[in-house]
Amino acid sequence: MTEPVAGIVLIEDDPQIRRFLVAALEIHGYAPHEAATAAEGQRQVTMRQPDLVILDLGLPDLAGLDLIKRLREWYTRPILVLSARTQEHDKVAALDCGADDYLTKPFGIEELLARLRAALRHLAGQHPGNAGGRIEAGSLLIDAAARRVLKQGTDVHLTPREYQLLLALASQRGKVLTHRQLLREVWGPAHVESPHYLRIYMRALRAKIEDDPARPRWLLTEIGIGYRFADDD
Repeated sequence: MTEPVAGIVLIEDDPQIRRFLVAALEIHGYAPHEAATAAEGQRQVTMRQPDLVILDLGLPDLAGLDLIKRLREWYTRPILVLSARTQEHDKVAALDCGADDYLTKPFGIEELLARLRAALRHLAGQHPGNAGGRIEAGSLLIDAAARRVLKQGTDVHLTPREYQLLLALASQRGKVLTHRQLLREVWGPAHVESPHYLRIYMRALRAKIEDDPARPRWLLTEIGIGYRFADDD
């Protein structure tokens, strides 16, 4: 059976970048629909209900962050930001507004495609090892139903907070979670301004999970932004 083609709405005002991306996406089996403005992009998303949205932050008629907020009022599928803005606060703001990932220009098409695959796997619930609340990553197994973590078949003893942090990241594998998102989910809204909690617990978690905590394979740092659990790609 042929796999369904993933529909993508690309919102980008630069015609050269837009043409390049449309051609690349079509070659790799996606069905892109393009828009040059936020208004047209919002119309396309509403009309087509795509599997994923790619958008630039510097749109001519509306700030990209405001467009993300508008879409997130009803659109629940992945949003990937492509932007020339490289400052950490721009990335954090986009992710906190509801973007799932952020890729800076210039970018490599292979990295973009890898991030698309990760986002679409998460959307479809088809990530290997996620069935039945089980997440597998190399020799690591997280059994959410049993609240157990095993490494090479041996139980890893985590504190409740360490387990919550690991599950928050692993359940959204490949997605960057900001410091504020993790603090809100694991510690609660009163602690979103306490990033030192994350550093302490992440250090302890890596010591238990990673083969080499100084060079982590799974628990990756997005400097100045947050953390993500590595995807297979």
